[in-house]
This record gives sequence, structure tokens and C-alpha cells, in this order.
Amino acid sequence: MAPAAYIINASQPASDKIFDVSAFEKFLHEKIKVDNRTGNLGDTVLISQQGDGKIEVIAHTQFSGRYLKYLTKKFLKKQQLRDWLRVVSTSQGVYELRFFNVVNDDQDDDDE
Repeated sequence: MAPAAYIINASQPASDKIFDVSAFEKFLHEKIKVDNRTGNLGDTVLISQQGDGKIEVIAHTQFSGRYLKYLTKKFLKKQQLRDWLRVVSTSQGVYELRFFNVVNDDQDDDDE
């Protein structure tokens, strides 16, 4: 089976200093389950930082991208960032953290 590579791009929130990429990498190391056990990564799942806010996960076993999305959401909830960030799949195997688009239509009414 060919290894599956997944990339989580958190460069936008990381550049705004609200997302700690190294803490997220540590979270993934602790939480990803292999054979139904956490802390059992070994050589089957490799997690590494790729420069400016990107984390690459290479799995040499059956691994779901949805599981990675689930864990990312769980980390955001733990950090109380779930209200501002969302996880979007931009292409196959690539997930990106984006800010919610807050549209404020009545900007002129605020200064009354």
C-alpha cells in the first residue's frame, strides 16, 4: 500500500499569532491512534512541520483524512478557536485552516 500524505495548512492563523503550530503537532503525536491505541505511531505515521504553519502527516497504514480533520477540530475546540477558525479541504489530502468570513452589513449604523 502506498503511503498516504496529508497536509494541514495553518499558515494564515499562525501568521496572525493565534495558532500554535508546534502545540498542534504535539497534540497530533499524542492523539493519533494506530491499531486503536494512542501513542503507538512508530514508523507507520510520520508527523512533521513544513515551514510556515504547515504540518505534513504521512501514513504507511490505512488512514482517513476525515480523522485528521476531526482531530484538528478537536484541537481548535480545546484552544477555544473553534468560533473563529474552520477546517476546509482545498484538494485531496490537503486541509486548510481558514477564518470564518464575518460580513458586517450595517457598518455605518455602529457610530450612532
